[in-house]
Amino acid sequence: MEQIIIRKAAISDLNILLEFEQGIIKAERPFDVTLKDGEIHYYDIAQMIIADHVEVLVAEKAGELIASGYARIEDSKIYLKHPKHAYLGFMYVKPEYRGKGVNKMILDGLALWSKQRGIMELHLEVYDENTPAVRAYEKVGFSKLLVQMRMGLTD
Repeated sequence: MEQIIIRKAAISDLNILLEFEQGIIKAERPFDVTLKDGEIHYYDIAQMIIADHVEVLVAEKAGELIASGYARIEDSKIYLKHPKHAYLGFMYVKPEYRGKGVNKMILDGLALWSKQRGIMELHLEVYDENTPAVRAYEKVGFSKLLVQMRMGLTD
């Protein structure tokens, strides 16, 4: 069986990463009525790849990109114990590789990158109704902290 390699994303990966982004958006649309119709973008992936305060990782198997994720170092709120944290996002695993530990491999790589920079706190956002994603993150050690709520005045 071919080994899965976790590596830093390169600009040459951009076309596949843009496909991953659309996969994330497609998966999240049912949970968010506020998303615009049509093609949208959450990220400036090319900029993230070259930024010093962001690490974009990909999982590769037999030369095929199968997953992605990023960590971005951010300032924390001044009232928190930790002055900075790493915000995680762009977590995507191709459907045929889900449930095989690939997401954990990406998360472990991002956690290591964060620790090497003195960051000891990781944050991410996940839709509360996205039960499989919530379970996956809880399985690797994340816990719920806050629920963000909304109310549309024209809905």
